[in-house]
Amino acid sequence: MLEFLRIQNLALIEDLELEFAEGINVLTGETGAGKSFILRAVNFLLGDKLKVDMVRESAAKAQVEAIFVQDGEELMIRRELSGETGRSRLFINDSLSSQNVVRELRERLVWHTSQHGQQRLLSPAYQAKLIDRFLPDQSVISQKDQLLAAMRDLLLEKQELDDRVRSLSERREMLEFQSAEIEKVDPQPGEEDDLLAQKKNYKDFARSAKAVEEALDALHGQGEGMLDQASTLLRAIQTLAAQDERWADEADACEDFRQRIMDMDARLRSCERPDTGYDQEQVESRLYALAQLKRKLNRSLDEIVNLRKEIDENLSFLDSCALDAKQLERREVELASRLELALNVLNDARQSAAKILCANLARDLAGLGFDKAVQVQIAFTPHEVYPGLSEDRARLLWIPNPGQAPQPLDQIASGGELSRFLLALVGLMTRESLPTLIFDEVDAGIGGLTLNAVGNRIQTLAAQQQVILITHWPQLAAKAACHFNISKAVGNGMTSVSCKRLSEPEIFSELSRMGGGGQQGEALARELLQS
Repeated sequence: MLEFLRIQNLALIEDLELEFAEGINVLTGETGAGKSFILRAVNFLLGDKLKVDMVRESAAKAQVEAIFVQDGEELMIRRELSGETGRSRLFINDSLSSQNVVRELRERLVWHTSQHGQQRLLSPAYQAKLIDRFLPDQSVISQKDQLLAAMRDLLLEKQELDDRVRSLSERREMLEFQSAEIEKVDPQPGEEDDLLAQKKNYKDFARSAKAVEEALDALHGQGEGMLDQASTLLRAIQTLAAQDERWADEADACEDFRQRIMDMDARLRSCERPDTGYDQEQVESRLYALAQLKRKLNRSLDEIVNLRKEIDENLSFLDSCALDAKQLERREVELASRLELALNVLNDARQSAAKILCANLARDLAGLGFDKAVQVQIAFTPHEVYPGLSEDRARLLWIPNPGQAPQPLDQIASGGELSRFLLALVGLMTRESLPTLIFDEVDAGIGGLTLNAVGNRIQTLAAQQQVILITHWPQLAAKAACHFNISKAVGNGMTSVSCKRLSEPEIFSELSRMGGGGQQGEALARELLQS
């Protein structure tokens, strides 16, 4: 049960606390008083999203916290919504948690039933899901879903195989032409770079050899080269230095120069190398062949090398794809057999569950003011999920009055009838997990003796699980073990929603107001409290 709820800085609520009791807890108040904000706070706490504009003006964050009691143990949940970023944080027992965790807990904690739920009840898809909730073994659904997912994946794989085969078959002639052209040239990874490097090295060597030759020619010349001239110059300067010491430095310089060019001559001679074996014509021919191949295929050489592998793989695939197709067909046959078995089990289970559900619904509806002869039927329509295999989809039909033909619920049910139908369904769906039931004006469109039947049904539910009821009917509010009044007030230019647990005299006043006020309202309130 929901034991305690606190809401801070959410929309029109500044700070509001509610301590709920076992049994029926009623929230009443004028239309627009703010009851919906309380329900939105509970839904936010249990995983729903809220926009940042729901944070109260000037507040840094909105916060909702609650204490639930399950099997004698307390479960504390708190969720905050930042007014700056719009992000929320969730805490379970003061530990940071995720919304997925609380959504998994939600169904065991709270069931919220509203007029929106009535409209969902009109949807055939929602009706089909409702029927499945009453299957005794839920694993038959998951098994079917898993097999269907596997079949979808397999069919997608087959389609991709077929598409690839068709595409490659259309391109086979081009692939074989490209393969033949590549085989003629037989390019190797990195070959072009190696050839260009050889070509560059040869050119560099040729330039160096020519420079050596020219340098040696300069040193030796055709007749008297630079070396001979340096020796002649040295002897002349040495003769001058012997006569005049002022030429001694020049004589030393000439000697140094002669030694240096002699060393240069020795180094130049050592630069002469034997032929490298480089075949310029062969290299140029190979580079030309590679260039022609690149132009034909409009790709770089690296791309052509990779293309060669890709073409080989594609052609090999075309030659072997028949085996892959047969394997997929065998898997499909096997999977279809398993799926057929799972669908038969599920369809039978739905038929069996439908009979029990219809009987229980008819019984509960008869206790909610319908004719004793009311009947509920579930029509199953085959829905093909795989060629030759169908899944039965359920749709609710009913006969609210004797003599009528079965009709879909969404075609003949009034608002009041939907309210009672939903009330009966909720009672059946929650009889095992026993969460807190929140009924938000589930009594809409109901009056008279039918209202008493609805009240009795809610009391029966409240005997085994907590009920929080939002109502405008004093006949229902009078059945509460705990009665809260929701009101709205303006102070300091700000509108605020407040909630007060009513004492006995205050309950009398509120029931009187709900009954129309004046002597008539007081008389009704007195009668309800005494009954």
